[in-house]
Amino acid sequence: MHATHSSGKGRGHGGGRGFRGAGGWQQADLPPADDAAAWLTGRLPDDWFVGAPTITVDREEIVIIGELAAPEGSDDNSAAAAAQGRIGRFREETREARMQIADEAEARYGRKVAWGASIGETKAIFTHLAVPAMTRLRHDERRVLDTLVDAGVARSRSDALAWCVRLVGEHTDEWLTGLREAMAEVDKLRAEGPDL
Repeated sequence: MHATHSSGKGRGHGGGRGFRGAGGWQQADLPPADDAAAWLTGRLPDDWFVGAPTITVDREEIVIIGELAAPEGSDDNSAAAAAQGRIGRFREETREARMQIADEAEARYGRKVAWGASIGETKAIFTHLAVPAMTRLRHDERRVLDTLVDAGVARSRSDALAWCVRLVGEHTDEWLTGLREAMAEVDKLRAEGPDL
């Protein structure tokens, strides 16, 4: 999501790249994607998913995950295998249509599109981006990553950092959701404000 700046640099205060709207300079050249979920919900075939799909958008990617109807006649022991089979079938049978919709969405929103499907607890995301994120870490922060590597939790510092991000996301989901909603409201109020 958006970076937090403790100094004024990078936000139009001597950082060389002035503030240019929602998301700062990082998103200045991206087309807005405020209506992406609505557009995609209207564009997707009605018979693909049970209910509306979950659609999330960031700076690089739009991820569409839809719930599929559960296969009939599978018992508790074979339910996960049946769900994986149904998801695999959906992936193959809808490939061409999904590619066409993705091309249209990428042209409209300037972001790649990833697809996924779920049945109950079984979920698969078919193809999605793994975007590098550069950061500078101080000694104590590097020690955290090195401990995870030394303990075998991660293969490298970059794997350890990704593991930390996933862990924070899992344990602070409600807080992050509130933060995203608050940022969206600030962006809305900023857009409604006077042009200076």
